[in-house]
Amino acid sequence: MKHGYPNYFFLLLVFVCLTSCSSLKRKLAKEPPPLADMEAPLDLQDEPEDEEARLMLDKGAFSGIYVKEGEASLDDMLDEEGGSGVVVDHVVENSPGARAKIREGDILIEATLNDGEPQELSWPSEWRNIELATKPGSQVHLLLDRAGQEFETTVTFETRLAAASRTKSASFREEEKVGLVLRTATEVESRAAGLGPGGGAVVIGLSKASPWRAAGIKFRDLIVEVDGRPVAHPQVLLEAIRTKEVGDKLDLLVFRNNDRFETKAHLTTRDSEFESFSIPILFSYESKGEVSDTSLLFGLFGYEQTAAAWEVTLLWFITFGGGDSDELEEVDS
Repeated sequence: MKHGYPNYFFLLLVFVCLTSCSSLKRKLAKEPPPLADMEAPLDLQDEPEDEEARLMLDKGAFSGIYVKEGEASLDDMLDEEGGSGVVVDHVVENSPGARAKIREGDILIEATLNDGEPQELSWPSEWRNIELATKPGSQVHLLLDRAGQEFETTVTFETRLAAASRTKSASFREEEKVGLVLRTATEVESRAAGLGPGGGAVVIGLSKASPWRAAGIKFRDLIVEVDGRPVAHPQVLLEAIRTKEVGDKLDLLVFRNNDRFETKAHLTTRDSEFESFSIPILFSYESKGEVSDTSLLFGLFGYEQTAAAWEVTLLWFITFGGGDSDELEEVDS
């Protein structure tokens, strides 16, 4: 019997060691945490109630061709070879598009108005801009892709009797080099800035530490161009940010209160922090944002701190701490 206690102690020690060691095997985060200082006012998250104003806009010409974003990568769209095309979502029966033999699933690659220069297509806003710029009776020559085969056709536009249907806005976050939230523009916002419906990127969120604040960017600004390229969709701006290096700058053309201005906006990177360190049994330290936790010798000593309070634990049962009160300190006048 006298030899049993050391065995029990040894098993307990092994158990503690295994438990301590297993605690070290934590999964690494695959995505960075959301920026804690991101400011995104709630009143900016919903698109403006401007439907009445939208219905008063010029309706443009009618093609009967409704398109959506293509599946080609943004890298293809942004390279020197040009557009990646827009996919035909549906074609109205007996419309100019139907008479031109255009079908659902076709990819519109290029559009040429009369004898003008071909315009490469990548985003629906570009096609909608062509509809708005084309007069009824005019012809638009199209280069299409159907099941991997290119062919050409001509669409004779007609008068549009009713406004096109409204497209719901979508939002996008960038939290690596700038720290901002973008929204697709409404038709009223886009056309006021000289873009096709859905073109541009509206700023609806900014990190407090965003370098774009220093560049003069504010909430509700509409980014019209980036490095001389029209922002036909917020993804164009996001891709320009992604492909630049930290410390580089982007040339932005911004639309605000019916005025345009240019600015150079720098890119930064994520700050890093020391999160954890551990020597099994003897010492461990872990930091989660503004909360840190330190433990020594099986927890004989523990110290936890937040932005507002702190606490010390000795021998597992002695605890004392302190923190901020609910009053400000008095200052001598």
